[in-house]
Amino acid sequence: MNRSFQRNGLNFNYFVDDFTDPWVKPSTIFMLHGAMANAQRFRSWVPPLCRDYRVVRMDMRGHGKSEVPSADQPLSLSVLVDDVLALMDHLETESVHFVGNSAGGYVGQHLAIQHPNRIKTLALFGSAPGLKNSQALTWLPMVAKVGLRQFLANTIDDRFPPHLHGTPQAEEFLDALSQNDIPFIGRFIEHMATQEWADQVHKIQCPTLVVVPGAGRIGSADIYQPMRANLPRGEVLTYDGERHSICEYLADRCVADLRSFLLRHS
Repeated sequence: MNRSFQRNGLNFNYFVDDFTDPWVKPSTIFMLHGAMANAQRFRSWVPPLCRDYRVVRMDMRGHGKSEVPSADQPLSLSVLVDDVLALMDHLETESVHFVGNSAGGYVGQHLAIQHPNRIKTLALFGSAPGLKNSQALTWLPMVAKVGLRQFLANTIDDRFPPHLHGTPQAEEFLDALSQNDIPFIGRFIEHMATQEWADQVHKIQCPTLVVVPGAGRIGSADIYQPMRANLPRGEVLTYDGERHSICEYLADRCVADLRSFLLRHS
């Protein structure tokens, strides 16, 4: 179900799907998408999850149907964490199983570090400890030159494997992500590209699943090494040969691994 709430005058869009039995008090899965995406990108994940969990999906500020903040409003990981906490409080939800894709996982990591009592488990898909050691800052001049959709099309090999280039799935992905407000997305990526917290991942104390796209083109594979070495309760899976957007084109595999992880730690 599509809903909305306000925080500091900004309107946020979110979805709640719950098909659990009415006599059960289910745990909540909170899902947060990556940069340029939106909550609907997790659409195919919901049916296999919402029979056993209440599933909450949120559009981050400036994404999807959530309001684009003005240029003078603050934008930081701390602000994005507070947005998540505000929705959790609005839903009267003390703690969640947090699922984050890419930048959504950055928010989840900081939530787990700063507010460990609010997270039961953390599942990260293509979400390293920061975007600083990547080529992200090179994206902005390319978007300015050719537009967002053409930039995404030109760099589709970063996100989808060759056999999916030009397919209806890839084209729908390009159409959806190209709807973003470009000035805001520029601010968002510019901020994320300055962030790195590899020296803090040891502070994430909850059970944590890290799914690494083995042939990811957004940052090198070694940026996940601090997670392999220093997450106290970490489990790292590598999808060999796969690109960054595993949540899009390998949704069934991602959900199966997520469900297995949750069953071990619920």
